[in-house]
Amino acid sequence: MKLLFASDIHGSGLWCERLISAAERENPAKICLLGDLLYHGPRNDLPEGFAPKEVISLLNSVKDRLLCVRGNCDCEVDQMVLEFPVLAPTALLYADNFEFFLYHGHLEEKFGGCDFVISGHTHIPKREQRGKTLFLNCGSAALPKENSPHSYLVYENGEFSWKDLSSGAEFDSFCVGRG
Repeated sequence: MKLLFASDIHGSGLWCERLISAAERENPAKICLLGDLLYHGPRNDLPEGFAPKEVISLLNSVKDRLLCVRGNCDCEVDQMVLEFPVLAPTALLYADNFEFFLYHGHLEEKFGGCDFVISGHTHIPKREQRGKTLFLNCGSAALPKENSPHSYLVYENGEFSWKDLSSGAEFDSFCVGRG
């Protein structure tokens, strides 16, 4: 199964449009958005192409493919304009005999020893093995930090790859397996 993970669009119509284009190229079974969809929050500058109404329209157009969790900049009023659920703090997803625990990353969540914990929030792509669980951060679509690219993460058949949203080029990848 192919899955696409992205986070931290922060209301950028420009980067959301590029993310939707990337999803069309990748053709995943699910697009998993890990929070902070419409607004930038008090600690971030406005992202390039800030246009929350465009983001609403773009995301609603692919609502049947989305699985979303709530970020620290998401709120109840966002749910009034988005046609898919966005307020769950976590989600569990099963694919290829793996358990994926999804959350934004700003709260300490109990992940129950899942195979993969995937988050956003820090705006920095990262992977860290803790025991049997692999923690992955997909980075940020609109506001990357620490010189990382505008990014998203793809899982397919036991392989993860981070991709640059500007070019579609892969900048890191690795395979996983059962020990």
